[in-house]
Amino acid sequence: MDSRFYSRVCPGLIINIQRSNGQIHEAKVKTVRVDGASVSVEWTEGGTIKGKEIDIKDVITINPELSELPAADLKENFPFQENVSVQKQKRRSTLSKIPAPREVAAATPNVSTPEQRTPAARGRSRMSVIAESQCSLQENEMGVDPCTSTQTRNNSSVPAGRTRTSKLNCVPEASVTNLNGNTEDHLLPGRISSVSPVRRRSNIVKEMEKMKNKREEKRAQISEIRTKRAQEFDSSCPNWEFAKMIKEFRATLDCQPISITDPMEEHRICVCVRKRPLNKQELQKKECDVITVPSKCVLLVHEPKQKVDLTKYLDTQAFRFDFSFDESSSNEMVYRFTARPLVETIFEGGKATCFAYGQTGSGKTHTMGGDFSGRTQNASKGIYAFASQDVFLLLNQPRYRSQELEVYVTFFEIYNGKVFDLLNKKTKLRVLEDGKQQVQVVGLQERQVSCAEDVIRMIEMGTACRTSGQTFANASSSRSHACFQILLRRRGKLLGKFSLVDLAGNERGADTSSADRQTRMEGAEINKSLLALKECIRALGQNKSHTPFRESKLTQVLRDSFIGTNSRTCMIAMISPGMSSCEYTLNTLRYADRVKELSAHNGGGETQNQMETESEEMEGLSPQYNLCKDEEEELSPHMFSFREAMTQISEREEKVVEQLKELKQRLETELDYLLGITEQPDYDLETFVSTAKYFVEESSRNLLSVGETLDALGAAMQLEEQASKQMRRKRP
Repeated sequence: MDSRFYSRVCPGLIINIQRSNGQIHEAKVKTVRVDGASVSVEWTEGGTIKGKEIDIKDVITINPELSELPAADLKENFPFQENVSVQKQKRRSTLSKIPAPREVAAATPNVSTPEQRTPAARGRSRMSVIAESQCSLQENEMGVDPCTSTQTRNNSSVPAGRTRTSKLNCVPEASVTNLNGNTEDHLLPGRISSVSPVRRRSNIVKEMEKMKNKREEKRAQISEIRTKRAQEFDSSCPNWEFAKMIKEFRATLDCQPISITDPMEEHRICVCVRKRPLNKQELQKKECDVITVPSKCVLLVHEPKQKVDLTKYLDTQAFRFDFSFDESSSNEMVYRFTARPLVETIFEGGKATCFAYGQTGSGKTHTMGGDFSGRTQNASKGIYAFASQDVFLLLNQPRYRSQELEVYVTFFEIYNGKVFDLLNKKTKLRVLEDGKQQVQVVGLQERQVSCAEDVIRMIEMGTACRTSGQTFANASSSRSHACFQILLRRRGKLLGKFSLVDLAGNERGADTSSADRQTRMEGAEINKSLLALKECIRALGQNKSHTPFRESKLTQVLRDSFIGTNSRTCMIAMISPGMSSCEYTLNTLRYADRVKELSAHNGGGETQNQMETESEEMEGLSPQYNLCKDEEEELSPHMFSFREAMTQISEREEKVVEQLKELKQRLETELDYLLGITEQPDYDLETFVSTAKYFVEESSRNLLSVGETLDALGAAMQLEEQASKQMRRKRP
C-alpha cells in the first residue's frame, strides 16, 4: 500500500466501520497511531458515545474509495495536518507584529528596560511570546489532554530560559534560525504538532487496548459458558431452563422404582399410575419431561411456572398411589401388580373390574389392548390377553379342572350413551332392568372360547370395530368406552365376571366447547360417565348405602361388578410426561388421587372436607357436569344451561327413537290387519272404512306426538349451542 494513503486517514475523517455483529455504519476518526497500524474511531449510538480501535487494513477493505481519492480532494474536505500548519503560520505572522508583553520583559533576568536589551535578546523575547502563543493555539486546536496542558503550564514556574527549552525543544533552534534571516515557518509548526498529538494518541490507544482486552476476555468467558451449557443441555430446546432445573432436582433424589421382584399387595380398591415415554411428536418438538417416579408408590410432577418478574421456577407436586410405574415399565409388569391379583376373584364367585383412565393419547389402549407397531396392534401383549391367559392357566389346575367351568367373552362399547356390540357387527343394544332390578344388556352376544388364542382373535375383531376420532392430542383417539368381559359359567349359571374397561380419554370443556355439536356431545358424555364412575367408587370406598349407578350408561352396565362383598376394583391412571400435557396430567392425577383418598383403608372424614373445598377437580375434568350436590352451586349460569341442554338432548333423542320404533310396529300391525280384511271375498265395507279412519286418526295423533318431541329436541339443541357460545366468550 502506498505510504501516502496513511496521510489521508487523519483525525476528523468520516469512514465506514464494521461492527462485530456484521453491522456497517459511519464513524469519526479520533486518533491515528504513529506507526499507522490502526486508528481509533468514535460514534454515537443511543445517546451514548462509543469507540473502538480498527486495524488500518480493515479500514482499507471497508473504505476502498480512500485509496482512489486524490490527496488534494482530501485536503479540501478535511482539516489535515498540512492545512492546520498553514493556518497556524498565518496566525504566527500576525502575532509576530504584536509587541512583547510586559510580563515577558519582567521575566527576563539580565535586561531591565527595552533600551538596554541587545537585538538578539529582543529577538528571543519576541520568539518566546510567539512560541507560548503557538502552544496555546496548539492546545485549543488539536484537543490536547487537559492534564498535559496543565502540566505544561506548570513548567512555567522555572526560569524563562529553561522553560522555553523544556517546553518546546524547537524554540531555541527556531529563534536562531530567525536571527539568521530564515523563516520560522519551516520548523516550528512541525515540532509543535509532533508533541501533543503523539502523547494524546498514545494514551487513548492504551485505553482502547485495555478495553479491547477486556472485551476479548469477556467474550472468551461467555463462549466457555455456552460451550459447557451446550454439553449439558441442548440449547435449541425451547424449555432448556426447566430441563436443567428438573435434572438438578433429580440429581438430589435416590430413585428406587418398582421391580418385578417386589411383592404383590391386595386391595379392594387399588389405584395406580403409569407414565408413558415421550412419543415421536414430543421428541421432535424437544418436549421437556416433567414427571419423576422416585419410588414404587410416589410420583412427582414438576409444573413449570413463571413469576411476575419473568423468573422461571418449578412447582413440584407429589402424589402417592398403591403403585407407580415409570416409562421403563412394560405391560407385563403393570399387569402383574394391577389386574393379575383380580383373576382369582372370579374363580371364587366374585366380580372384578379393571379400568384404564387418562387423557387422550396417554397410552390406555396400548396398555389394555396391546403394543402397536404403526397402526397394527399386537393384542397378545395387552392386559386383555394376559388376563385370559391366566384364566386358562387356573382353569387347568386340579382344583378347578373338575368344576366343569366354561369361559365366555363379550366385547362392547359405550358411545354417546349408547351401547354397541363389537362382536356382532356393532349392533345397537338396549340396557334394561329386569324384575329383580338386575341390569341386562339385551342382545349382547357371548362367545365361548377354549384357549387364549381364541380370546386374542375376539379382541382383534372388536378393536377393529371400535369408534375412534381425531382430538387435539391424538389423530386416532378412542372416543368410546370399550368393555371386554371374561365370564365363568358353571352349567350355564354365571359364577364370576372380570370386566376390563378401556375408558375414553377425558377432556376439558375448553377443548370441546369450541368444536362442532357432535364433538361437544362426545366430550360431555365421556366426562359425565367418568365423573359418575368416580362417584360410584367413592360410595364403595366409604361404604355408603346408595351408589349412583344410574348417572351414566357406563356405571349402569357395570353395576353388578361393583356390588357384593366379593368385588374388587383396580384403576390405572395413564399420564403423558410432556410439558405441554402438564395441565391434563395434573387433572388425571387429581381424579385418581380423590379415588385413592376416599377408599375404605384410608379413612374418609378429613379427606371429604378437603374434597369439598377444592374446585380444581371439576374444573379440570368436566365443566359441563358436576355430580356432587355440594358443588352444584359453583356452576355458572351458562355452564348449568349447557349441562341441562345436554341432558335434554340425550333424553329426547332416546324418546323420539322409541316413539318411532313403536309407531313403526303399530303401523305395520294395523296395516296388515286392514289389508287382511280386504283379502276376504265378503268383507264388510262399512267396518273396513270405520277401522281405516280410526287407524289414520290414531296414527296422526302418534305422529303429532313425535313432532312435539322433535320440536323439544330442536329447542334443546339451540339451548346447547347458545350455552356453548357463551362459555367460549367467557373463557380467556
